[in-house]
Amino acid sequence: MGKFGLQFKATLENVTNVRPLGDDFRWFLKLKCGNCGEVPDKWQYVTLVESVPLKGGRGSASMVQKCKLCARENSIDILGDTITPYNAEDSESFKTMVQFECRGLEPIDFQPQAGFAVQGAESGTQFPEVNLQEKDWTDYDEKVRESVGIYEVTHRFIKC
Repeated sequence: MGKFGLQFKATLENVTNVRPLGDDFRWFLKLKCGNCGEVPDKWQYVTLVESVPLKGGRGSASMVQKCKLCARENSIDILGDTITPYNAEDSESFKTMVQFECRGLEPIDFQPQAGFAVQGAESGTQFPEVNLQEKDWTDYDEKVRESVGIYEVTHRFIKC
């Protein structure tokens, strides 16, 4: 069993408080089987609202899956109390945004998609439903008459 932190890095322009919005936020991941090394082609997602019981009454996880290659049952759980926003002062540096507890799996890739929320740095203007799939996002903050944006989104995983 291991804990992995998803570290987020981006250049922020006139925004702060980049965060996943709601317990139903989908973390799209590529997961590698720790037993045989199989990595499925498809993106898989985990959310805080989904909970699946583990075999043998050992609690629950956000996702339980059987490896298609070796048939081993693996699981991943989002540690909800580790979710933290990415703020203006974090711009251009890596910061752990969430941690996952993994049993038999290792996250190897992350694809940001829709569901992020952002706040204007000067105005406090809320920008819900920001999509970071293209690794860039731009908009206009009417209150302060400035362009806002998130650029060069990248990530990495670390062992915690």
